[in-house]
Amino acid sequence: MPEVTLTSLERALKCAEFALDKKGVDVKILEIAHISSIADYLVLATGMSDKQVQALADSVRKGLKKFGKAQDIEGVREGKWVVIDYGDVIVHIFVNELRHYYDLDRLWIDAPLIALPEPPPPIPVAQR
Repeated sequence: MPEVTLTSLERALKCAEFALDKKGVDVKILEIAHISSIADYLVLATGMSDKQVQALADSVRKGLKKFGKAQDIEGVREGKWVVIDYGDVIVHIFVNELRHYYDLDRLWIDAPLIALPEPPPPIPVAQR
C-alpha cells in the first residue's frame, strides 16, 4: 500500500492534532522555514507528567505512521523532553518545568504562529 504524502504544514497540523487528542497543553505550531534550515515547522506541546509526555509522543508517532516514519525520536524513555524529527517538522514535547526552562517559545519568537483548527463541538449526551 503506497504511503499518503503530506505537505509539511499538513504534517505539522496532524502532529498538533494527535498531541491535542491526548490532552496536550499549550500546543503550538511555529513556522520556521524562513528563519532556519533545520525544518519548516516546529510543533511544541506540554504534558503534565512524564507518563503524559510519553503518551503524547506515542500518539503523534502512531498517528503519523501511515504517513511515513519519523527520522529520529529521542527522550521517550525518560519522558521529560521528547523530540520527534520528521525532517520537515520537528515535534518537541516537554514536561511543564522543562518547557519553561528551555523556553523554545521565546527562542523562536520571530516565527509566525500557525492557527490550530477548532475542535469539533462535543456530541451531546442523549437525555434518558
